[in-house]
Amino acid sequence: MSFVYWLLLIGALLIWVSFSKASLTRLLLSTAMLYLAVGYGLGPAGWAILSPDPLVYTVTLERVAEVAVLISLFSIGLKLTIPLKDKRWRLPICLALVSMSITVLLTAVVGVAVLGLSLGAAVLLGAILAPTDPVLASRVQVQGTDDRDRLRFSLTGEGGLNDGAAFPLVMLGLGLLGLHEMGTLGWRWLAIDVLWAIIGGLAIGAITGTAIGKLVTFLRRYRADVGLDEFLALGLIALAYAFAVISHTYGFLAVFAAALALQRMERQDEGTTSSPDGETNLSSKLDASLSANPAADLAVGPSKRWVHEGSGVGFIEQMERIAEMVVVLLVGAMLWYSHLHAKAIWLVLLLFLVARPISVWFGILGARVSKDQRLLISWFGIRGIGSIYYLMYAINHGVPDSMAEELISLTLTVVTVSIVVHGISVTPLMKLYARRKARQHGF
Repeated sequence: MSFVYWLLLIGALLIWVSFSKASLTRLLLSTAMLYLAVGYGLGPAGWAILSPDPLVYTVTLERVAEVAVLISLFSIGLKLTIPLKDKRWRLPICLALVSMSITVLLTAVVGVAVLGLSLGAAVLLGAILAPTDPVLASRVQVQGTDDRDRLRFSLTGEGGLNDGAAFPLVMLGLGLLGLHEMGTLGWRWLAIDVLWAIIGGLAIGAITGTAIGKLVTFLRRYRADVGLDEFLALGLIALAYAFAVISHTYGFLAVFAAALALQRMERQDEGTTSSPDGETNLSSKLDASLSANPAADLAVGPSKRWVHEGSGVGFIEQMERIAEMVVVLLVGAMLWYSHLHAKAIWLVLLLFLVARPISVWFGILGARVSKDQRLLISWFGIRGIGSIYYLMYAINHGVPDSMAEELISLTLTVVTVSIVVHGISVTPLMKLYARRKARQHGF
């Protein structure tokens, strides 16, 4: 297919998506579902324009998914303006660590008992599927820097943290398969892959983000127009990720921490504090969550925060949407290479209806959440681009072809079902949640 025809195809798709967003919302569909269907039609099952064989183009697919996750993590970090010492961070941290670990454990049990996988392959499968997706979960994320809703904040923070926190469990699965050095009794895995890589990644990201934030603050004393523009945003992502990888730590956590640190420097620069009640209690915010385009309704208004003065934030959000389109198109095209079998259906049912609710229940024990929030957190364990990245990462680290084919089929099945089922349910459930919350607050 020539370059000109590719331009025609991409241009038509972008314009179609732009015009059809409102219609998709009314039909309880999501743009990800549209991308998935188009990708399937463009793949070998349809016009055969795209042929992303996951066993042939593993490096390319890993890099594409990697970039998509990095952009999304930075975007999420900029939205989470609640200080880290605030007790509201307990919920997403527990979800990202406790709940995700339990999910890996339960998935591994299913992998061994139901799917007939070896222990190493089952742990690896659990680690691939455990992290919730920060890219596809945009409708349940915080909708702007002033959004303090506990449900949205918890799901957003979880998605930002567990994409990096899943790495030690992926390395554990590879180690059990003999594809990664774990050391005697696993000392190397615990010391390097868990402690150093997590703590070091967060520290490197925090230092990098703080340094850039201080530089912006210093320059604003002489130039009021200095803020987060496109080059600074992309530069910070690249620096934080590169420093982390060079230091053998987790770059995903570093990028997320860098964005959080940038926000912290902004708050220190302005002396702002977060809302003490912990929830968005203005009727305008509740009404905004009912709208067809909540992100636009909750956009930062006349606030003169330097992170939001520049075009960097809007640019990052647009890059995030483009990355989502590219990766989900590829997922749709890759479906032809997967082989659906009955065991995969059991995996989907047990993951969404058993493992996720149980892991959430243990993860948020003692937390101050309403029944509605608990149920929705249990349901919206959206799987997507992060799982594609870890799948390709594992294949590129020597997983045998026969095992890789099974992991590909299982992962693509889970991701596809998640895109469709969660995509259909998100709009009515979030509208119902907003209406019930508004009634409770007397709006």
